[in-house]
Parts: sequence; structure tokens; C-alpha cells
Amino acid sequence: MTGISRRELGRLVGGAGAASLTLGASSTFAIAQSAPRVVIVGGGAGGATVAHYLIKDRKPTDPQIDITLIEANPIYSSSFFSNLFLGGFRTLESLSHDYKGLSHLGIKVVHDYVTAVDTAKRTVTTRGGATVSYDRLVLSPGMQIKYDAIAGYTAEAAKEFPHAYDTDANGKRMLHAAMEKMPDGGTFLMVMPANPFRCPPGPYERACMIAHYLKTRKPKSKLVILDPKKAFSKQPVFAEGFAKYYKGIIELNLSTDFDDFAVTELDGKARQVKTKSGQAFKFDAANIIPNQKAGQIAIAAGLTKGDWVPINPENFTAQAAKNVYVVGDSTIASQMPKSAFSANSQGKVVAADILADLSKQEKFPPRFRNTCWSLIAPDDCVKVGANYTPKDGKLASVGGFVSQPGEPEGQRRQNYAEAVGWYAGITEDMFAKTAVSKGSGAGSSKG
Repeated sequence: MTGISRRELGRLVGGAGAASLTLGASSTFAIAQSAPRVVIVGGGAGGATVAHYLIKDRKPTDPQIDITLIEANPIYSSSFFSNLFLGGFRTLESLSHDYKGLSHLGIKVVHDYVTAVDTAKRTVTTRGGATVSYDRLVLSPGMQIKYDAIAGYTAEAAKEFPHAYDTDANGKRMLHAAMEKMPDGGTFLMVMPANPFRCPPGPYERACMIAHYLKTRKPKSKLVILDPKKAFSKQPVFAEGFAKYYKGIIELNLSTDFDDFAVTELDGKARQVKTKSGQAFKFDAANIIPNQKAGQIAIAAGLTKGDWVPINPENFTAQAAKNVYVVGDSTIASQMPKSAFSANSQGKVVAADILADLSKQEKFPPRFRNTCWSLIAPDDCVKVGANYTPKDGKLASVGGFVSQPGEPEGQRRQNYAEAVGWYAGITEDMFAKTAVSKGSGAGSSKG
């Protein structure tokens, strides 16, 4: 067997409870009982990539591997590119992906929540009651919102004032609906998170997309930004874009030595927030993005130090447990940011490390890379990125690049074309498919 008990296997295949097990046409339980078992928790940019590349990069001489991917949601709605949905440049459907490509490769895809990890016994337990054993475990649980960072902001309050900063499609719908319901002439409030958080340029790309929506649909309205930080990623080109496209629409409040715009309290009934320096801001609609921390299962497994998981940078093994890898947003990856590109890059390294380890082959120096594109306005896209290499126990950036103010319009249009191509490429890497699904709604950046 594969580490799922016979009783639980029958229940999973039968569809009882919350869990379901999808087996590809080429997947049977004829895999040798001694086949190494790799369990991957989380089917996002990191976890799904690991699963795919364990198959894609496997050599004929490598041992057969029994791969189980446990992911709560049958449909993955990507956070990356979701800002373009808010701006009207992408459909929500184009961000949605299933796991059929991975299951067709022979990967067992289980849709359930993992509730516990026993690193001593090498098992994971699911909410549906299954116990799955592993030889190698990969955790890719993303991040979770620290609701206690803002008094009055709860999971329930997020239904009215969404953060929309995870892979829940409903959050994106709710945020878009809040924009639509807001009266023309109203105030839309954005609350930015403190470092570190998922996708450093993400909140300010979102600000541009919301401002674009207001400019084209509700031109009498304004967007007020409250940021606990003194500076933010790609600030010069975002500031240029604010002045060029959204003058009179965006009011930016960055913290200084005298004013701290960290939001400490939300009064949902009064539609008002208060900042650390005592100022009050009223609003008609809001996008509140609080501080963040590692996914809950990483914390439950005892892998975190503070809010995040320390890893060994050469292969992203957890420092706190043997035979456990952690990729993506939950990690402390030093200079490497929390992004889908980063997680995808880390996932390929992890898959290669596992294959080399199990086949007792030579391991090669890892190569990590990240690029983040941000759409500021139609046909105006900027980017930032770097390569990363292990150095002195950390990941250090090498050969970094970032868009600069005053770049030619043609370069900005080319950046957008690159971003669209990257989205098709990363979703292929994640879900083992050849292109973004038919009818993606991914049009030009003409708005």
C-alpha cells in the first residue's frame, strides 16, 4: 500500500466525507510497496510544481516514486494576476485551474485539509480522517492572514472588507463587488501590510488597478492608501504612474518618523479605521490587507521560528525537521521574495533534490530566480527580479534588475507581453497542461 490505510482508501475513493482521491489513467497501486513515498501538502505554485517535476525530470534509471498531492480545493484560483481581474484586464475564470493534468501523470491528488504532521512517525493526518505516511514531505501551505494584527478585523469582517490576498476566488469576487457598490464620489480605502508579506509589489499593482477602475467607472471617487512602511517595492515607477495616470484619484500616506499609518483598529459599523499615530480615516469601501504569517500546518508541524519557517537555502529543507521540505510563502528565504515565481523556482529545485537523493545521484548547485511584473495602466507594465544563490547560510541576490521611470512605451508594452507569457508558462509548470484554459479572457492591456 501507499501509506493510506485500506479502510481510509476505500472511503476516499468512494467519495465519503470531505476528501476525494483522483487517480490518473496511468496510476495504479501496482507501484512496488517499497517505492519511496513523497507527500506534498498544498497545490499552489510551489507544491504543484514539485509534483509535476518529480514526474517530468525523473530519469528512466531513477526509482519509481509514489506521489500524493494533498490540496483542499479542487479548483485553484491564482493570487498572481488576480489584480488584473479587479482592473478589468482578466476574467476570474482565466485564473482558475484544476488538477486533472497532474492526476493524468499518475499523481494521486487528494482534496482534503491536512490537520497534523508527525515528523517522528513521518505521517500526515487529514481532516477527513486519513493517515498518510511519507519518506519525503513537502509543505507548500502559502501564508495566512494575521487577523489579530488589527483590532476589529476578523474572518467575518473580511467578508465585508475583503483582503482578497489568497487563493479563494470568493474574496476576489467580494472585493470587486465592493468596488461596484461604492457610490461615485465615495472613498475607497486600502490598508497595506507590514513586511514581510506575499508579493511585495502586489498591493501597489492592486492600487493601480483599483484606481484604473475608479478612473473609468467612478471618476469622482478617490483611493486612500495607508501604509505602515516608509517605502515599498518599485516605488519610483509606481509613483511615476500615480502622477501620470491617477493624479487626483490616489492619496498615498506612507509612514514617517512623525506619522505612523499602521492601522490598529477597524470600526466596521462606522466604516472607519484608526492608525498608530491616532488619526482616523472614514471610507465607503475598503481592501484591508493585514500582516501575514506562515500557513497553519507549518506552524502545527513545529517548523516555524517566529512567524515563518527557516530553511536550508541549498535545497529548502526545513531546519527543524529531517526529510521535510518547505517551499513558497511560508519560508524565510532571506532576500528572495514571497512570490509565485519564487515558489515555482524553489519547487523545481526541491524536485531535483528529492530525485537525486532517492536515486543516490550527484546533486548540482541550485539555481533560483524571481521576476514580478506589475500592470500600472493599459500597456504600461513594470518588473523587478533577480537570481538567487546560497551564500553564508542565506539566499543572496545576484544580477538584480528593476524598471526605471521614463522608460519607452514600447518597453512597457513588451513587459506586459512577457507577463502574459509567463502566466501561461507557470500554470503549465504547476498543473502539467500546455496552455491557459480555453476562453481565458486574457486580453490585451487596452482595458
